[in-house]
Amino acid sequence: MSPKHLEGQRISWQDTGVVSTMNSPFCKLKPIPVRAVRMNPGFWKPRIDTIAIVTLKKQMQEMRKSGVLDNFMRVYGKLDAEFQGFYFAESDLYKWIEAASWILQVEELPEIEKMIKEAIDIIQPAQGDDGYLNTYFQKERAKKRWTDLDRTHELYCAGHLFQAAVAHHRSTGSDRLLNIARKYADYICDMFGSGKKEAHPGHPEVEMGLIELYRETGVRRYLDTAGFFIDHVGGKEMREILGHAVRALYFCSGMTDYYIETGNQAYLDALESLWKSMTEQKMYVTGAVGGRAYSESFGREFELPNENSYAETCAAIASAFWNWRMLAINGEARFADLVELTLYNSILSGISLDGEKYFYVNPHISNGRATGDPWYAHERRGVPTRQGWFKCACCPPNIARMFASLPGYFYSTNDEGIWVHLYDNNVFQWHLPDGTRFSLSQKTNYPRDGRVEIEVSSQAEKEFSIYLRIPGWCQKAFVTVEGKPMPDTPQSGSYYEIKRSWKKKKSILLEMTMPSVLMISNPMAAENRSSAAVKRGPIVYCFEGVDNPGISARQAKLKVDCKDPTRNLKAKFYPDLLKGVTAITSEGMVPVGNWGLLYRPFETEPIKTKPVILRAIPYYAWDNRGCSEMSVWLPYKLTKR
Repeated sequence: MSPKHLEGQRISWQDTGVVSTMNSPFCKLKPIPVRAVRMNPGFWKPRIDTIAIVTLKKQMQEMRKSGVLDNFMRVYGKLDAEFQGFYFAESDLYKWIEAASWILQVEELPEIEKMIKEAIDIIQPAQGDDGYLNTYFQKERAKKRWTDLDRTHELYCAGHLFQAAVAHHRSTGSDRLLNIARKYADYICDMFGSGKKEAHPGHPEVEMGLIELYRETGVRRYLDTAGFFIDHVGGKEMREILGHAVRALYFCSGMTDYYIETGNQAYLDALESLWKSMTEQKMYVTGAVGGRAYSESFGREFELPNENSYAETCAAIASAFWNWRMLAINGEARFADLVELTLYNSILSGISLDGEKYFYVNPHISNGRATGDPWYAHERRGVPTRQGWFKCACCPPNIARMFASLPGYFYSTNDEGIWVHLYDNNVFQWHLPDGTRFSLSQKTNYPRDGRVEIEVSSQAEKEFSIYLRIPGWCQKAFVTVEGKPMPDTPQSGSYYEIKRSWKKKKSILLEMTMPSVLMISNPMAAENRSSAAVKRGPIVYCFEGVDNPGISARQAKLKVDCKDPTRNLKAKFYPDLLKGVTAITSEGMVPVGNWGLLYRPFETEPIKTKPVILRAIPYYAWDNRGCSEMSVWLPYKLTKR
């Protein structure tokens, strides 16, 4: 079964989602373009605006300084210089173009538009006559092309070029970068496949890029070559999530794309097993993944170190990409829940509130100090704090493209109606697959509270459904339509269907209880034993030293009432703290005096403690007021009233 655009019905470039499954035969939900959602002041709009106004410009400055653009110019002789940076440095520029393109789909920004044009002006002359384009393997290293696919990231860079080209085309209608991408994709398809060069990329990404290019152009060989790469590494046989976290989840994203286009059940069976492996055994409470630092990888089951967690920002973004694609297949809320969890926690933690600094890795405990090593320079670590840039700068433009495209993740449609995945202030104006136009607006303080006011109107009277996601964290939810309570109770971790005839504006009120809760983990996760983490709604909290002066977060304990574990948790919104956050306080305790020796015999007499009040802030907001200790997890002591 072939998508409709292979029959000559190209999707309009203006009407296409970030991941275009509009005509994909094996998915339930259809995407909406970024431009269909106008974000209003709330939680996400200031952050998206910061990407557009601050982050993109600063990132371009950093790429110019680090030689990323110079590497293209040296290929065609405009600059006489050595190659600069890592061999995959150009992928950062491609991600930046993708981010900037999604921003342009929402608003006109002449300065950003000019930067994109200048970047394409630099890229285009570097492409070889045969279509090849990789600045590290051109000129003096031309004979080394495709000789070390495990490590040199040629296909990884190509994949990011393809995604950038598709985003640029969907935002501007220009074929200029798309034609560069197609020429390179044709070269890759000629080079790789059964009976040709039989190999696969060491760093997946090209699979997603090729399939999105197929969706944009209808060229079947792009899909087939992506399938070859997926099969060559044994995708259908995978059952446990293993290896480098970003690579593993980019691969899962590409394999999900491939299933959506082909419908081979073996791929979906593998994806389900991999998803359970990740979420049930190898994921942090923040949604972060990839705890093993020395290989940036998924480790063994329950190997989730806190202080030495790697938890790369790119891996969290890759998880969101994968779960978004899984959500499209069947509309199951568990996938949208995980998109939300990563967005508010392990992705958002990757960028400072001012949009200028980044975490590459995301610890879940920090001592706030540098780590020395007199013998191995590569093991020395600076103070755990966000940086303005990195020699390996994959995370900053990845964050930018995630948030620039975020409006396109709020909703989906299908023949049954409108699916609401995320909550924040916005106006969504679009149409159903049959062309029926509608308007849907949200007014809310989410995630400050769980009250969401929705208004829906339709251009023509038509019966369809509104599907509201009831998050897995929400134990009680209430829905009223036009002031009348709905009779059936919304279920946690599902989509609640409201089916009726729509035309004139009608109001829906969704109220989700949002208490503060204590999370505990499977005791197989050794570092979390006898400890708890604080969570409220989708947001995970942490205890930072700056909020708890004179108290070591690494020594504090939570005081937990054995009959009512959340009794001591008190939430309060502070509009002037960290650009507006809900902080949570709890009764706690800290030891009195020094412990003494590292080890000592177990004593029946309890260690002396004194009571304290502990304050927690959202994990995403830590390290925005200078370096200090931080911990997501604290030991707890059960007490009686």
